[in-house]
Amino acid sequence: MKLKTLVLLCAFFLSSCAASYHSINPPTLTYLSNSIDKSLSLDYKFNLLPQKYAKKETKFNVKLIAVKLTNNSGRDLVFGKDIKLTYGNGGEVILMDDQHVYAALRQKNEYYLFYLLLTAATINTTTNGQQTSSIPVGYALGPGLTATNMLIASSANKSFNDELLKYNIIGATIKNGATIYGLVGINSASFEGIKVKVE
Repeated sequence: MKLKTLVLLCAFFLSSCAASYHSINPPTLTYLSNSIDKSLSLDYKFNLLPQKYAKKETKFNVKLIAVKLTNNSGRDLVFGKDIKLTYGNGGEVILMDDQHVYAALRQKNEYYLFYLLLTAATINTTTNGQQTSSIPVGYALGPGLTATNMLIASSANKSFNDELLKYNIIGATIKNGATIYGLVGINSASFEGIKVKVE
């Protein structure tokens, strides 16, 4: 394999590298969108995920939203039962459970097995048009990139899943006077504004 070809292949594979996951941490966010119904306040924010995960939001029509709910309604309310999310036209927002969100947006570890194709890579040197040596760089490159990317993706996916579980509020009771934070996955092809509705 020529050095130029190897460099191009490496550039292609490296551009497809696994990405780390940075915690969203909903309580620390600045919320710019707001909706109020019957003294229940909803603050929310889209565009939370790093690029590797964000691309899949578009591909699979899944949007992850950070929410802040403050209940001053005078009674305890259950999210998903007494509290609904709607679009501007009144249509109900379809909530997804955290494991369906995770399955749709996680990094697929099996894709990084393609790095093993580099295992056969060699660098050939020539003198006066004659090959003088062949260096089998692929034995380190292929398995090394595969293992590294699979470890990064696995760690990132675990952090992502842990945060989805931690901030899963579907079915959660919000006491009167309390504020809770959560991460909510919805089936949507766009970042359309949402409203809160108390039933």
